[in-house]
Amino acid sequence: MLHLSIYNKIAAYHNRLPLYSRKKQTNIHIRENKNHFEINFFCFYFKMSYICIETNQKDINNTTNMANQIKFHKMHGAGNDYIYVNTMIYPISNPENFAIRWSKFHTGIGSDGLVLIGASNKADFSMRIFNADGSEALMCGNASRCIGKYVYDLGLTSKKEIALETLSGIKRLNLHVVNNKVETVSVDMGEPETREKLTEIEIDGMKIKGTIVSMGNPHFVIFTEDAHSVNLPTIGPLIEHHPVFPDRTNVEFAQTLSRNEIRMRVWERGSGITQACGTGACATLVAGVQTGKTDRKASVEMDGGILIIEWDETTNKVWMTGEAVMVYEGFLELTMEN
Repeated sequence: MLHLSIYNKIAAYHNRLPLYSRKKQTNIHIRENKNHFEINFFCFYFKMSYICIETNQKDINNTTNMANQIKFHKMHGAGNDYIYVNTMIYPISNPENFAIRWSKFHTGIGSDGLVLIGASNKADFSMRIFNADGSEALMCGNASRCIGKYVYDLGLTSKKEIALETLSGIKRLNLHVVNNKVETVSVDMGEPETREKLTEIEIDGMKIKGTIVSMGNPHFVIFTEDAHSVNLPTIGPLIEHHPVFPDRTNVEFAQTLSRNEIRMRVWERGSGITQACGTGACATLVAGVQTGKTDRKASVEMDGGILIIEWDETTNKVWMTGEAVMVYEGFLELTMEN
């Protein structure tokens, strides 16, 4: 455990170095005896020689304590807020439990869930998402935009076009940078999967017609005259758990303001009411086009903000553009309760 703790702290320091200071490979060697141990590693040059660290038992204890902390960032896209952790530095073995505990507003950080940023052998980075109830999501458009900002603003990449591995495939991110900071991100959300234009379900004797769309995760989009008047806390979970959707579903109530403006409210599978849903905004536009209510490009206004969605007729891909915001960062101490 001692060796692993020290290794993690050096790796964390290595990843905070400017890109030009890092070597492509970091080697760490530990030599230990009763009185001291020595770590020889190279992650950058200093006066043409390698860095050597010597420490004592007090330093060891301090480093071990620090290794029991996880650094996190709170970020949001259009109000859809998640806790982000770089698992390349801070690996997490039981993210389902952490997602439940940390997402609670009164006893945790408070969020719609937990997002893990990791390495990938298929893309530049990988993403895993755990909802506030601990269930793992296949994809989240707002989270993918925030990851684009995270990896660029924190110096993990200098690319402005990023490939992101998700459980629903590899997504392409185009970063729009102003003054060396990412302001907005466009995401290639892929091709939607659709069924018939309208599907009817029945809840407590009431018949509801909606459009089933998959954006790598399931959605049921219902167009209504007034999205604001919908009793979302009551009807949302009933539709989410309807037998028609064996894996549950996200639920969107949408109102067309014009051919290129939509007002939408969302009940997310596993999280409940959220301020925004990127895949939900995409599914809403696709459903609008299918039912003849909207054009192929529109702004989708949600409680937390506006996303620009375009369903390209040539490629059949859906593009989503919106903000990504860094709110704050902090450390969480891992305890037996976690």
